[in-house]
Amino acid sequence: MAKQSFQKPKGTADLLPGESLKWHYVEETARLLFGDYQYSEVRTPIFESFDVFARSAGDTSDVVTKEMYDFKDKGDRHVALRPEGTAGVVRAFVENKLFGPEHQKPYKMFYIGPMFRYERPQAGRMRQFHQIGVEALGSDSPALDAEVIAMAVDLFQTLGVTNLKVKINSLGDKESRENYRNALIDFLKPHFDELSADSQTRLEKNPLRVLDSKDEKDQAIVADAPSILDYLTEDAQAHWEKVQAYLEAMGIDYEVDANVVRGLDYYNHTIFEVMTQSAALGRGWTTITGGGRYNGLVEEFGGPEKPGVGFGIGLERLMLLLEAEGATLPEQAPLDVYVANMGEGTDVAAMQMVQAVRSFGYSAERDYQDRKLKAQFKTADKLGARFIITIGERELAEQTANLKNMTTGEEITVKLAELYTGLPEFIEVEEDVEEEN
Repeated sequence: MAKQSFQKPKGTADLLPGESLKWHYVEETARLLFGDYQYSEVRTPIFESFDVFARSAGDTSDVVTKEMYDFKDKGDRHVALRPEGTAGVVRAFVENKLFGPEHQKPYKMFYIGPMFRYERPQAGRMRQFHQIGVEALGSDSPALDAEVIAMAVDLFQTLGVTNLKVKINSLGDKESRENYRNALIDFLKPHFDELSADSQTRLEKNPLRVLDSKDEKDQAIVADAPSILDYLTEDAQAHWEKVQAYLEAMGIDYEVDANVVRGLDYYNHTIFEVMTQSAALGRGWTTITGGGRYNGLVEEFGGPEKPGVGFGIGLERLMLLLEAEGATLPEQAPLDVYVANMGEGTDVAAMQMVQAVRSFGYSAERDYQDRKLKAQFKTADKLGARFIITIGERELAEQTANLKNMTTGEEITVKLAELYTGLPEFIEVEEDVEEEN
């Protein structure tokens, strides 16, 4: 009987050592930069009640109708793996009463973690994917909208992505959207039979989603649709103009695009996309992050009327982009010390030594396969070891070890007790010699 073979599920990936180092660098860069803007990390459950995502995304969203990983648990509760980050963060904001006056406003959070959507796997788009996102809750200031956009641009530029295009739009307030909704329905109804089946379904429920259709025929029809910017109320127009003024003040180039609507139903007022051109992501300009304002979502979750704004970045696509653009990503750091041993009784001494090296804060490795010294030295070289400490039977008998600087080739004999208690002194001496040469 043949051995059973196991493979990862379709649409998932193994992140192996070396690659994970690069991911960690990008994540830490985001953490540091978001900290400069006073955002703190939040970690929410990977699964939530199905209603958390259905309520936030809207029942006409592809996320709800086609892509959600949802199931009944053993308690017959309808739960779902999170398809995006905002809903869980807002649920946590409400449940933990972070809207209270004792908390600073806006309440600024960011998250990093896996999300799940059942969609067709392709380059940079997986069924289990990872997202970096930020949410700022409790302020309706247009300055916050502009800051969030600036922060997204700042992160990409910090990581080495400079070929950027920022597209912005306004969906206005509730009155603006209602006025536009009616105008859009009037425009689309004569084209009903020409629309895709999905857009036909959405026409009455949420006609703005037709603007976001990927169907080519739909796109041709909506190209001549009225612009929502012509239906903004006085207040919405004022908000919209201030956002643009702040972006200009910060030196951020942008384009106004009335067809940018975003894929989820909770957005209003400012929405945006940051795009770039890269063969790694396909032809033409490709969106690498998007977000906007969602002033009614906190209420949807049972909280008070508290506005919010944020964005999300897909890490898989970002990593593809950074690799393609030749961004500086870290490699595995060279090993500080390799401890080689050969002969009876030296194994324990090697174990003691490798732990002593680590106790000083240096990286250390040793042989675990009882190989000859030549093979151990080869491994040390492969790992890029800066120093090798060698302990043989003679050295053990004399309670000494051989310390070799792999860069200069210099070797010295040192007492074991001195290495156990003062290794940095010897390494620093060797490094000083190297610098002088």
